[in-house]
Amino acid sequence: MRTTCLMLDDDILIDAGTGAGDLTLSQMLGIHTVFLTHSHLDHTALLPMLADAVGPRRDTSLDVYALPETIATLKQNVFNFKLWPDYTALPSLDKPYVRFHPVEVGYPVELSGRRITPLPVRHAVPAVAYQFDSGNASFVFSGDTTYHEPFWESLNAINNLRYLMIEATFLNHNITGAEFSGHMRPQLLAQGLRKLNKPVRLLVTHMEPGNEDATMAEIQTAAGEFRPEKLRRGQVFEF
Repeated sequence: MRTTCLMLDDDILIDAGTGAGDLTLSQMLGIHTVFLTHSHLDHTALLPMLADAVGPRRDTSLDVYALPETIATLKQNVFNFKLWPDYTALPSLDKPYVRFHPVEVGYPVELSGRRITPLPVRHAVPAVAYQFDSGNASFVFSGDTTYHEPFWESLNAINNLRYLMIEATFLNHNITGAEFSGHMRPQLLAQGLRKLNKPVRLLVTHMEPGNEDATMAEIQTAAGEFRPEKLRRGQVFEF
C-alpha cells in the first residue's frame, strides 16, 4: 500500500511517494538527489516532508530533477507558502533546502559514474520514464504511462537493458479509465512487450489496490512468455 519510491544506491531517490516514509532519518540524510517522473501526488507526496526533515540538518541543498512542467506544478501548488513553505527560497535564496533542475527527454544526467536518462512516455500530465545505466547494465522504470510507441523504441535502443519495471494500473475491461488517465492495461503491456528486440526481467508495479492478483492473472494470459513478476516492497536489484 506504499506509493512509488525507489532508491538508487543510497543517495538517490526516484519519485517520492509514501514509500519514502519507510526511510530512517539517517537514510534520509544520505539522500542528495531526487528524480521525479511527474507531478502526481502518489509520486511526490513525501518530497515536502523529506525537504523539511533533512534541510536543517545539512549544508547542501536537495537536488530535484524533473520536467519543467513538473517543476512549475510543484512550485505553484506545493512550495508556495500556502500548502507548504517554499523551500526553493528558504532558508535563503543562496542556500535553499531544495534546488530544482529541469530534465529533457533523451538528455542524460551523469552522477558519479551513473547515467540517468529521461525516456518518453504518455500520461495524463507531462511525465518521463528513466533509464539507470551503471555502464554494465541498465534498469528502466516506466513511471506512469499508457501505451506509447516512442517508449518501446527507446527500450530497443538500449544495448545493455536488463530490467524493465513497468506499470499496469487497470484491468483490461477498463478501457475508458486507462485511456482517460494515461495508464496501462495488460493487453497494452503485452502489445508493447512484443515490440522488444531483447529479453528483459519484467517487473510489474502500480496496480490498483485490491486488483493485484486479477491484474497479474491478465498479464500472465496476455504476456506470460515474458515471465512477469509482481514487484514486492523492499526488493533489491543489482546491475
